[in-house]
Amino acid sequence: MLPSESAVASLATQHPLGDLKLKQDFGPAQGLIVSKRREPFQAWSAIDDAKTKAEAIGKEAAREFELASEKAQQKTGKIEPWSARYYAACTVGGMLACGVTHTAVTPLDLIKCRRQVDSKLYSSNTQAFSKIRAVEGIRGVFTGWGPTFLGYSAQGAFKYGGYEYFKKFYSDLVGPENAQKYKTAIYLAGSASAELIADIALCPFESVKVRMQTTIPPEFRSTFSGISAVVAKEGSSGLYKGLYPLWGRQIPYTMMKFASFETIVEAIYNKLPGQKSDYNKGAQTAVAFTGGYLAGILCAAVSHPADVMVSKLNANRLAGEAFGAAMSRIYKDIGFIGLWNGLPVRIVMVGTLTGLQWMIYDSFKIFMGLPTTGGSSEEKKTK
Repeated sequence: MLPSESAVASLATQHPLGDLKLKQDFGPAQGLIVSKRREPFQAWSAIDDAKTKAEAIGKEAAREFELASEKAQQKTGKIEPWSARYYAACTVGGMLACGVTHTAVTPLDLIKCRRQVDSKLYSSNTQAFSKIRAVEGIRGVFTGWGPTFLGYSAQGAFKYGGYEYFKKFYSDLVGPENAQKYKTAIYLAGSASAELIADIALCPFESVKVRMQTTIPPEFRSTFSGISAVVAKEGSSGLYKGLYPLWGRQIPYTMMKFASFETIVEAIYNKLPGQKSDYNKGAQTAVAFTGGYLAGILCAAVSHPADVMVSKLNANRLAGEAFGAAMSRIYKDIGFIGLWNGLPVRIVMVGTLTGLQWMIYDSFKIFMGLPTTGGSSEEKKTK
C-alpha cells in the first residue's frame, strides 16, 4: 500500500522545503532524508547578510579612524587643554564643521534667500527646487557655494576656536566657584565674544553670496570676481553694509547655539546611567548630534527675523542709504509677518546644520585626542 519509489521521487521535487530523495539503502526503515533544503524566507537572509557586511564596513572604518588618529597624535604630541595647540586644534575643527556643513546645504539656503527677498517667487520649497533645477541646471541649485564655503570656514574657525578661548578667559576672570555657579552666563559671554569677531571674517563673503543667490541670473560668476566688483562699485564698505544685521542675526544665534547645546548635553548625560566617561566615542558623538540638533531649532527661531533682514539689506539697500532708513523702509514693505518668511525651511536647515557641526567638531576633537564638548565635569552624586 506504500507509494512506489518513483512516485515519491516525482513528488519530492515539488516539496516546499527542498528536494527529497530516497535513502540509498532503502531497507527496513523505509525512511526518507532531505538532501537539499531551501531557506523559506530568503529576504530575511539577505537582510542578515547586509547587516553583517555593514557591521564589517563599520568596524573597518573605525579601525582606520583609530590608526589615522594615532598617527596624527604622534605627530602633534599630547595637546594640553587650554594651550596654544589646543586652541589651534579647536580652530581647525570649527573650520571643518562650519565650512563643510554650510556648503552641503547650499540648495536650501538658496531657496530660503530667494523666498525671503520675494515671497511670491515660488509657491513652495519643492516647487522652487524643481524650477531652479529645470531652468538653471544642477549648477544653479548650488549657486553661491563658493562664498559659502570660504565665508563659513573662516567664521567657524573664529567661532569655535574663539569660544573655547573666551570660555576659559571668562571662567578665569570670575574664579572657579563663580564660573560653576554662573556657567550659563559664561557660555553666553564666550560665544557672543567669539561671534563678534567671526562675523567680521564672514561678512564680505556673505554679502557676495546673498547677491549671487538673490539675482536671476546671478550677478557674479565667482567669489573673488564678486568681491572685486563690489569694491569697485561701492568701496570696501560695500562688503560690510550687512554687518550690523549680521551681528543681529548671528550673535543671538550663536549664544543660543552654544549655551543651549552645553545645557542639553549636560542634561542628557545626567539622565543616562553612569558618567560621561563611561560612554565610547560613538555614543559621545551621537549625544553631540542630538544636543546640536535641538539647539539648532532654538537658534533658528531666535535669529530668523534678523536673517530675513540681512537678505533684504544685501539685496535691496540703496546706494548711500543709511542703515536705519533702509531697515525702516524694508520693514514697511514686508511687515512683521514678512520677517518670518522661510522659517520652516530654515528650521530644517539650521537644525541639521547645528547637529552635524557639533558632531564633526567633537569627532575632530576625539581624533586629536581631546575630550568632547559639554557634559558635567563633576561626578554625579549618588544618593
